[in-house]
Order: sequence, then C-alpha cells, then structure tokens
Amino acid sequence: MQKGTRTTDFLRVKEDEADEQNKSIIEVLKAAALKRMFEKINFVAGRRGAVVEDDFYSKLEKLNVQAGGKDKILLAHVQRICEAHDTVIRSYYQQIHGSSGADATTSMENIGEQVYV
Repeated sequence: MQKGTRTTDFLRVKEDEADEQNKSIIEVLKAAALKRMFEKINFVAGRRGAVVEDDFYSKLEKLNVQAGGKDKILLAHVQRICEAHDTVIRSYYQQIHGSSGADATTSMENIGEQVYV
C-alpha cells in the first residue's frame, strides 16, 4: 500500500469518527438553521501528534486564513497536541509510580538516559 493511500484512508476513518462524535450537534445546527448553508470542517490529528499538512492547510484555506498565518496556526496546533500527550504521559507515570503532592504535575524526574518525566 502506498503512503498516499494510507494517508487518505487514515483521514477518511478520522472524518467518519468525527462525524459520529458530532452527529447530535450537527443535527441541532441543521434544525436550527433551516435556510442557512454551513460546512463542517474537522481538523484531524493522529497518533503522536501527527498532522497531515496538506489536509490541514486546505481546511485553513476554506476558512480564508491568509498564507502567512497558516504555518503559525499549524505550529500552535501541533504544540497543543504535544502538550496533551505530555499531560497523559505524566498522569500515567504518576499513577504507576505513586507521585503525589501539589507540584507533582510540574516536577521533573530523571528516569534515565536523559529522559525526564
């Protein structure tokens, strides 16, 4: 299977998942705005913060984002995804190793090989 096909399949699956998650909200919007046209735009992020840049940029174009702002928005988007992953990893580590205290989420501990949690 070619990389482009995997990417297309990944995006299709994630779009379907987002449609299912937001089904009730979309139905309410359609019912409330009978004479209005709108388009739903899903921004998809994969495992480990992966973002399909072409897809992301084409969606920003639909929102009329100027060319100069697209890279800044992508950078902020990926940074937020990485921060969310970091929070999950820290929480898991704290639950497994019993960290506690007021500063447990902000303290960094060296667990070896220059890896800090």
